[in-house]
Amino acid sequence: MKNFKDAVWKEKVTEVIQKIQEEQIKFVRLQFTDINGILKSVAVTSKRIESIFDSGQSFDGSSITGYRPIEESDMVLYPDPSTFAILPWRPKDRASCRLICDVYTPDNKRFEGDPRYILERALARLRDAGMAYMCAPELEFFILKENGDGGVPSPIDMAGYFDYHPGDLTDELRREISDYAEAFGIEIEISHHEVATGQNEIDFKYDEGLITADRAITMKMVTKVVAARNGYLATYMPKPFYGVNGSGMHTHQSFWSTDLKTNLCYSDDPSQGYLSDLAKYAIGGQLAHGREMCAVLASWPNSYKRLVPGYEAPVYIAWAHKNRSPLIRVPNFGGRRNAARFEIRCPDPAGNPYLQFAVLALSALDGIKKKIDPGPPTELNVYKMNYEERKARNIIALPESLKEALDEMERSDFMKDALGETAFENFLSVKRKEWDLYRMQVTDWEVDRYIRKL
Repeated sequence: MKNFKDAVWKEKVTEVIQKIQEEQIKFVRLQFTDINGILKSVAVTSKRIESIFDSGQSFDGSSITGYRPIEESDMVLYPDPSTFAILPWRPKDRASCRLICDVYTPDNKRFEGDPRYILERALARLRDAGMAYMCAPELEFFILKENGDGGVPSPIDMAGYFDYHPGDLTDELRREISDYAEAFGIEIEISHHEVATGQNEIDFKYDEGLITADRAITMKMVTKVVAARNGYLATYMPKPFYGVNGSGMHTHQSFWSTDLKTNLCYSDDPSQGYLSDLAKYAIGGQLAHGREMCAVLASWPNSYKRLVPGYEAPVYIAWAHKNRSPLIRVPNFGGRRNAARFEIRCPDPAGNPYLQFAVLALSALDGIKKKIDPGPPTELNVYKMNYEERKARNIIALPESLKEALDEMERSDFMKDALGETAFENFLSVKRKEWDLYRMQVTDWEVDRYIRKL
C-alpha cells in the first residue's frame, strides 16, 4: 500500500475509475519515460485498474534504458490519477485512456532514478525555499515524408517562418495536433511554421514544472501520432538537416510564491527592465552552471550540431534583455507583473523534460541562495564578437560536443546533487555509450570528401 494515499488522492482515483466505467474504456495505457526521455507504455485491461492504483503494475526495469541492472530488475508502476486522459484518436466504441506513472521499487519506495521523481524532488526543494518553479517550453519539430527509395525522409513543404497558404498542409496538421492536445487538457497558445522547411512550433500555456513536463511528453506523443495517422513522420531531432535551423526548446521560466499568487521575478523598477533581483540571481545560477548541465539540456550527439553560430541557437554563456544571441534572454513583457520571466535557449526537445526542468530549477535556486550576480546584460550580437571581445566580457562558450558536455557534468558536484547518484551515474553511462557509437561512425560526408583524396 502506498503511504501517501490521502483523501484527495483517493477522491481522484475514485473519479478516474468512475470515468473509465462510464466511458466503457477497456484498456488503460500506463506511461512513463526512460532516462533519455523516450516515452514507454504498457496497456492493461481496465478491469484491473482499481487493483493497479492500490498495488501497482510490475515490470522489468532492466529492460528500460537507464533504470536497473538485471539482478535488481523488478519495479512497479503506480498511476498518477491527475494525469488521466482519454485518447482522442480512438473511436468511442474502442476507447482507451492513459495515465502517467511514478516508478517504485518492490519494497514500496520511490525509485531514485525515475526522471519524474527527480523533478518532484527538485520542485520540493524550491517549495522549501518558499518558491514555485513555473515554465513553458517552445517545442519545435519537423514533419517529414518517407522516400520510396528508403532514403532520408524529406520536409513535406517549402514554407518558411510564419508562412501561410490557404489549404496549407502543415497548417491543417498543426490544427489537428492542437485539437488533440486540448483533449488532454493542454491549452495551446500559439502554433506556426518555423524558419526551416518542414519545421513547426506549437507552444502551450505555462504552469508548474511537473505539470509542464507531463504536458511536454504528451505533446510529443500527440505530434507523432497525428503525423503518423496522416502518413508522415514527426521528429524532434535537434538538427536533422545541414544548412538550416535546428529544433530547439526555448524554455520560459519564472518563480512564484508557493500559493502561485505573486510572481517573484517582477520588480517595479523600469530601469531594471522590471526584473527583480531574485530573477537576476536565478539567471546568474543558470549561467554559472551552464556548461555542467548542458549534457542534460542538449543530451544527444546531434544536439551539438544545432548549437553552432549562425542558426539562431545560443552558443555563448551570457544574458540580455532583447538580444537573442546569448544563452538567456529576458523577453519584453511590458511591465506586466504576471508576465515577468526569462528564457533559456539551449535546451532541445529531444531530451528528457523531467531532467531538464529539474536542473534548470535547481541551478536557478543555487543562484538565488548564493546571490550569484549574472553581470551586466550583453546587448551586442555575441556571434559577431571575436575571441578577445568575448574574453573581455568574461563570455565563455557552451560545450562543442556531447563528450565535452559529459566531461563537464562528470566533474560537477552540483549535477550529482541535482540528479541524485543513481540517475547521475546511469545518465553518464548511457550517454557515453551513445557517444562511442556516434564517434565510430563513418559518414557519407567523410566518404565523399576523403575516400578519393587520401
